[in-house]
Amino acid sequence: MPFRLWPRPKSSPERVQPQPGALAQEVSRLCADLRVHRIFEWFSSHEREIADFQLAISSIPAPTFGEQARAAWLRDHLQHLGLTVNSDAVENLLAARPGLHAGSPSIAVSAHLDTVFPAATELNIRREQNLLLGPGIGDNGSGLAAIWALASAFHAVGIITTMPLLWIANVCEEGEGNLRGMRHIYREHLGNSSDPIAAAVVGDKPAPPISLLIALDGAGSESVIAQALGSRRFEIVIEGPGGHSWSDHGTPNPIVAASAIIDVLSRIPLPADPRTTLNVGTIQGGTSVNTIPERVAIKVDVRSSDSRRLDEIEQLLRRAVPAACTEIQSRSLHSGCRLRHFIVKLGERPAGDLSPSSPLLAAVHAVDAQLGIRSLLLRASTDSNIPLSLGLEAVTLGAGGNGGGAHTLGEWFDPAGREQGLKRIALLILLVAGLPPEKIPTPAPQDFR
Repeated sequence: MPFRLWPRPKSSPERVQPQPGALAQEVSRLCADLRVHRIFEWFSSHEREIADFQLAISSIPAPTFGEQARAAWLRDHLQHLGLTVNSDAVENLLAARPGLHAGSPSIAVSAHLDTVFPAATELNIRREQNLLLGPGIGDNGSGLAAIWALASAFHAVGIITTMPLLWIANVCEEGEGNLRGMRHIYREHLGNSSDPIAAAVVGDKPAPPISLLIALDGAGSESVIAQALGSRRFEIVIEGPGGHSWSDHGTPNPIVAASAIIDVLSRIPLPADPRTTLNVGTIQGGTSVNTIPERVAIKVDVRSSDSRRLDEIEQLLRRAVPAACTEIQSRSLHSGCRLRHFIVKLGERPAGDLSPSSPLLAAVHAVDAQLGIRSLLLRASTDSNIPLSLGLEAVTLGAGGNGGGAHTLGEWFDPAGREQGLKRIALLILLVAGLPPEKIPTPAPQDFR
């Protein structure tokens, strides 16, 4: 039976926490079920097909905001499994697998479609000996391959869970996509919160009711991302009149102002607990060595596990920019020359933690104990940030195998050990969604007269 992980009634202050012994007993029952054995056998006997699928889907360019071709290809493959597949207003792909309790919220299993690589990137996705190579092959080709493998195995075995399942291939997880796809999935929760981007995702037909989210991102079979790393990204633009380095000497220089801003930002004390970081990632501007630039732009990334620290640093940044521009202007030899500044928030990922007493976290630990996996609790920025920041149940897991070089042209994925990761995810899904005991036909009574 499924453990009750869906949101509790408002009148009930606490969730019912399943006891570890009961969870362990249920996982043992699942592992003894012949249908689960057949799922595991499917993973083992179809590894070559899973790898071929991963190579194929990773070969389709899918930059953030440009995932349409990859989504269309995946839609065809999911429809062949008898799933009802739809796209929502932001082009997330939703594939529903009914359960016995049709009115219950779904157990959602997601993998993001997009990569960090521009559309013109030469992907060169390939297999060399036992490795799969190419940009995006692990992040998130492995997650998408896991979605297809799980859906295929459940279809082949004829699994019918108690609660419905919802396979999601979502858009805009990476970079300036700002978790747009997952924000849209949880739009009704965000619409009632102070989330600054909620208004941008409200207005579609009702969102699918979701009990919990299991997001699949990258390789690995031990990680449990149950702590959401918050981040904010800013673009700071400084503009001035520009001019010739000789004849217009003394005109305020936007690059000098930007340098002063960077100097101030680099001196901000950053706490180790909660760990907080600040990075100036890019600086662009200028036309030639003998030209006073008209414009410069810098991009800044701030991260912390504590949203209050993000607030503090944002306030410091917003004070530092006008102060630096005023300082540089005050040195100008031309009183009429002014610098203009603009601060644009490019993205914001909210922080949040899954409670140590979470039923979902207990279920993950029970599955890992059964499989002999040493759970590795991590903090990171993933699609789970959205539900975790809302106090909802979510984790991000690896899709099995091993990998490295994420976000580089030299990214690689080793399928060895993928089967263990898929077993882990399948067991977790069946534990939280519920797999009723298989009915054994009763023999017809015999007449021995």
